[in-house]
Amino acid sequence: MFDVKALQWTREPLDYSIEEGRIEIVTKPHTDLWQRTYYHFRNDNAPVLQLRTKEKFFSFVVKTEFESKHRFDQCGVVAYLDSENWLKGSIEYENETFQHLGSVVTNHGYSDWATTAIDAAVKSMWYRLSRREDDFCIECSQDGETFSQMRVCHLWEGADEIAFGVYACSPEASSFKATFTHMDVTECKWLAHNGQQPDEA
Repeated sequence: MFDVKALQWTREPLDYSIEEGRIEIVTKPHTDLWQRTYYHFRNDNAPVLQLRTKEKFFSFVVKTEFESKHRFDQCGVVAYLDSENWLKGSIEYENETFQHLGSVVTNHGYSDWATTAIDAAVKSMWYRLSRREDDFCIECSQDGETFSQMRVCHLWEGADEIAFGVYACSPEASSFKATFTHMDVTECKWLAHNGQQPDEA
C-alpha cells in the first residue's frame, strides 16, 4: 500500500488535507513551476508533495480530479529534483472550450512544453510516471487501465536519488481544489526497448 505519510512537502500549501489514499490541495494564486524558456521569467513556488527514492526502475500511478476554472490552473504528476531540474505532466486549463494535456521537462534551468488540446469538460485524468535510471516516461489514461504515452525524456541530474509525487498550482489570480487518489508504486511498467540496437561505441 502507498504510504502517504512518507511524502514530503517542497513548499507546503496553506490549505490541504492528507489521509490514507487521498490528498487534496487547494491552490494559492500566483503559484507555478517554469524556468526561463520563451517567457523569460522564472517561477518556482508551486507546492510539491513527493517521495524520495534511489530505486532505478519503477512506475508511479495516480488519479487526479480537479475543479480548475481559470487560465493555467493545473495539477498532475511531478519529479522535482531542485528548482532547475524537474519534470511534470498535467492538464492545464485554458478556457471554456479547451485545455492543454501536456508535459514540461526542465534541465539545467530551461523548460520546454509539449501539449495537445483536449476538451475543457475533462475533469479527471490518471497519470503513470515511470523511471528507467535517468530516463523517464509520462503516460495518461482516462480509465486507469489503458495508458497512452505522453512523453519520453531524460533528466540530466536524475541518475541517483530522485523525488516524485504530485503538484497543483494556479499561475494567475485563481484558486481551485485538486484531489489525488489511487496512488501506487509498482515494478516498472515501461518495458526495456527491444527495437533498434544502441550504436556501438
